[in-house]
This record gives sequence, structure tokens and C-alpha cells, in this order.
Amino acid sequence: MIRIVMADDHAIVRAGFRALIEQEPGFGIVAECSAIADTREAVLLQHPDVLVLDLSLPGGGLSLVPELREALPDMAILVLSMHDHEPWISEALRRGVTGYVTKGAASDELVAALRAVAAGQPYLSSDLQQPAAPRAGLEALSEREQEVFLRLARGEPPKQAAIEMGISDKTVYLHRASLRAKLGVNNDLALHKLALERGLLG
Repeated sequence: MIRIVMADDHAIVRAGFRALIEQEPGFGIVAECSAIADTREAVLLQHPDVLVLDLSLPGGGLSLVPELREALPDMAILVLSMHDHEPWISEALRRGVTGYVTKGAASDELVAALRAVAAGQPYLSSDLQQPAAPRAGLEALSEREQEVFLRLARGEPPKQAAIEMGISDKTVYLHRASLRAKLGVNNDLALHKLALERGLLG
């Protein structure tokens, strides 16, 4: 049984989620929450397999992620959000969520996402922007570009990447522009999905 805590401040969303899950074998909702405090309490008490988290939870759902990731490193965190654009997605990935599904995604995709993250596999819903077909393989990138690629694909902000690599912000942005052009992608979410497809983030 995959044990789930559902955190969303809209009762109608929680009711819809419960109705969906009750039709699926192998899932069980152990708590429903509508605020940060009761989400934290439920997670620490129940130790669920998956926390389904709305980023718009009062107080900022995303603020809970690092704390809960540290407390329960084996728990998967699946974002279920109305936000289908940057910087929400990259920031959520950077903070350590396991998957990200928009509220506009099909219900069967949410079930697939739950199964994937419960098994420790990252998941992004298909209605998020897909990467373009690469114009070149990763081998076309320079060693420095490959490092920048992996850091950005993991959700690391360019300024942090610059500090970690001991180079300037400007140099990171130049490398990013170059590797995007070589790979045929236009944002960091596309880099993340490409890295997932290549098995580089496991």
C-alpha cells in the first residue's frame, strides 16, 4: 500500500483527489491537510510514502520541502500545482521534490506520477514543455558546458553554479546560451527533461 498525505488548501481539490485515489488499487490516503502546520504534523506523524503538495498552500508550500526532505529522506514529494511555468518548476526541483504534475494534467497521469515517485523515480507531467529534439548529442558540449548542463538540469540557479565552479555569473550564462543552442532547447526545464531521458539524474 502506497501511503499518501494530501496537502491542498482547497477542499474541492482534496475531494477530487480522494475520489480518484479510492478507485485505484494500492493507494491509501492517511491524512488530508490545508496548511503548512498540519502538513508538517501529519507527515512527521504518519511517515507517508508520498506527500502530494500544492505550492500555493498558505505560507508557501515550497518552504516545507527542504525541511521534510531532511526529516524523511525516503519520502517522495510530488507537487500538484496550477503553476505550469518557470520559475516555479525549477525552484521546486532545486529544493528537492521528486515529481511535478500540473492540475491541468489528465487524472491517469497523476496516478502514473504517484506510482513513479513512490518507486523513487522522478516525474514531470507531459503537459509541461517538452525539450526540442537535440541538434547535437551531449558529446558535442565542452567539458565546462557539460558541467553547467548537469548543474542547471538539477535545478541549481546560475549564480550558485558560478560560485560552486569558481567562475563569474556572466561565464555561466554564456555557457548556458552555448549549450542550449547546441542541444536545441530554450529553458532549464527542457535541460532537466533531457537529463532525465539520458539517465543522468538517477
